Amino acid sequence: MINKNFIIENTKTLFFALIIAIIIRSLLIQPFYIPSSSMEPNLLVGDRIFVTKYSYGYSKHSFPFSPPLFKERILDNEPKRGDVIVFKTPADNRTDYIKRLIGLPGDTIKFIDSNLYINNSEIIKTKISETDEIFCGSQKIDVITFQEQLSNNKSYNSVYLKNFPFQNSDTFNVPKDHFFFLGDNRDCSKDSRFLSSVGYVHKDNLVGKAQFIFFSSDRSKGSIFAIWKWNKSLRLNRFFKKIN
Repeated sequence: MINKNFIIENTKTLFFALIIAIIIRSLLIQPFYIPSSSMEPNLLVGDRIFVTKYSYGYSKHSFPFSPPLFKERILDNEPKRGDVIVFKTPADNRTDYIKRLIGLPGDTIKFIDSNLYINNSEIIKTKISETDEIFCGSQKIDVITFQEQLSNNKSYNSVYLKNFPFQNSDTFNVPKDHFFFLGDNRDCSKDSRFLSSVGYVHKDNLVGKAQFIFFSSDRSKGSIFAIWKWNKSLRLNRFFKKIN
């Protein structure tokens, strides 16, 4: 016969464990899975990352199901240009996206002849390779890899299709309290250039800063539950890799 006190005590333990997990997930750190190739070559499909929730303060989107706890962001901390950030898309305030922060409030962003300009200053990009191949969805594409350096000396790799299909754009004027994001896979990313679906992201929609990859696997080479395929599916060189 099962002891009644045993059931009560275990129920209490599970309840408090759940509360602690929610607090950690909401206030400190949250894991995310990378489902798309929009941030290649820096983030790959199958990467699992940790995002710090405290980096930019807290809003209702810091908590599961975005309860209306705050009207404004509290303990607000301005993100830095070049940060890789998880945010809720303005279209539904529900879907998590991860992109690189390019434009701050008041900035003007424009592409001219496939070159990125911020506040009328061209972002210098140095060619690294012309022979790289990455994913765009399920297809592999040939790209040119560049190292881009922002005005605050933040540098990272970005990739462009060889024929540079995204040549020119309108001027994007980033509103007050909003940010402009781009994917590092420039020709395979739905980001702030698409005003109807993503556009400018309000500061309250920021979820947290992507810090490092803690686990990575290539599903095309086997499920993580297929232990006998780990030698092919696990990307051990990406474990605990800092996100630049």
